[in-house]
Amino acid sequence: MRRRLPSLNALRAFEAAARHLSFKRAAEELHVTPAAISHQIKALEEELGQPLFRRLNRLLLLTDAGQLLLPGASEGFDRLAEAVCRLGQTRTLSTLVVSVAPSFASKWLVPRLERFAAAHPEIDVRVSASITPVDLHRDPVDIAIRFGFGRYPGLEVTKLFDEAVAPLCAPHLISGDPPLRRLEDLRHHTLLHDDSAEFHGVGTRPDWRMWLKAAGVDGVDTTRGPHFSFADHAIQAAIEGAGVALSQTALAQGDLEAGHLVMPFALSLPIDPAYYILTTEGLLRRRPVGAFRDWVLAEVGRPTRPTKD
Repeated sequence: MRRRLPSLNALRAFEAAARHLSFKRAAEELHVTPAAISHQIKALEEELGQPLFRRLNRLLLLTDAGQLLLPGASEGFDRLAEAVCRLGQTRTLSTLVVSVAPSFASKWLVPRLERFAAAHPEIDVRVSASITPVDLHRDPVDIAIRFGFGRYPGLEVTKLFDEAVAPLCAPHLISGDPPLRRLEDLRHHTLLHDDSAEFHGVGTRPDWRMWLKAAGVDGVDTTRGPHFSFADHAIQAAIEGAGVALSQTALAQGDLEAGHLVMPFALSLPIDPAYYILTTEGLLRRRPVGAFRDWVLAEVGRPTRPTKD
């Protein structure tokens, strides 16, 4: 059976007036006029069929009925306030702030986030895309993914995956004019340089000169072509057909799967920095943090988007 209760506004007016023994102070607490308090209480008394206050000149006292009603009303509003507070705390605990580099966010994480949301609809993910170092012990960040060498003292560190660089280009360049079928054909195409490792302070990595040497190719001018400080910019330039990028194959996985890019040559060179998941021991005890870390690790090697039958 449904509970039959008087108006909650009237009960709230009564509880405040009874606690203060003053319509004026109750009105100040509830941000209404004393007349509104008086009207609500009069309506409540009529509904209950008995007076709740004794009005003696400037003195306000509770009747026996009012004294009987006050403890239950106060306890009820206190429990309601606690429930609302717990709800707010639950929402805060279910919010997850993830710090990642912009290139990793756009090329690897964001295309997969729909799967995490489907698996964990109760977790509100906030992606903070920045290359600025974060202090996971002090900053409002729960977990971070960084490109580096795995040396992060005082943190819980899990390796996500290694990286390698290889030539990447738009499919139409392969049979274009000039074509891109042999290694020597690179001399006729614009070289796109991904300088993100050096720009982000994780040392150097194989560049076009080193890759061409490993491939045994001479006669290609490696000084020409635009340079990019973010890997996703170099990858996007290759997608647009601006040239051939020597860039990160793991970050480009989604574009390779979708056919936006191809690897015209099989040779790839591994690089020393890798991707790592970072958090603290304390933060890892939070269910959303552990769930996100486990999900990211499970995503490694999966297609960026679900394959179609």
